Amino acid sequence: MRKHVKVVGAIHIGFGVIGMAIGIIGFFALNFARGFVENEELPDLVLKIVSFIPLFIALIASLDLIGGVGLLYFQSWARYVVIVVAALGCLNIPLGTLKGVYSLWVLLQDETIRLFEKG
Repeated sequence: MRKHVKVVGAIHIGFGVIGMAIGIIGFFALNFARGFVENEELPDLVLKIVSFIPLFIALIASLDLIGGVGLLYFQSWARYVVIVVAALGCLNIPLGTLKGVYSLWVLLQDETIRLFEKG
C-alpha cells in the first residue's frame, strides 16, 4: 500500500497544481471581463458569485496540493485532508470521480491506516 499512497499523493499534487492555475487564471479573467460590463446590467449577487467560484476552486486545489505533499511524507493529518477532498472530488465527473474513488479505496484500507499510525 505504500506505493499506492505515493501514487495518490502524486495525483493529488498534480490536480492541485492544475486546479490552482485554473482558479487563479479564472479569477483574473472573470474580473478583467467584468470591467467591460456595466454594473447596472448585472445584479451585485451575480458579480460576487462570479468572483467566488474561481476562489473556491483554488481553495479546494490548495487543499489537494497540501494533502498530496503530506501523503508523500506519510503525515496522518494529510490522510484526513485527502479523504475529504477525494469525497468532494467524486462530484466532479468523470476524472474527479476516478481520482476520488481510487484515493478513498487506498486511504480507507486497514493496511493504509496501520501505515499512517506507524508514521
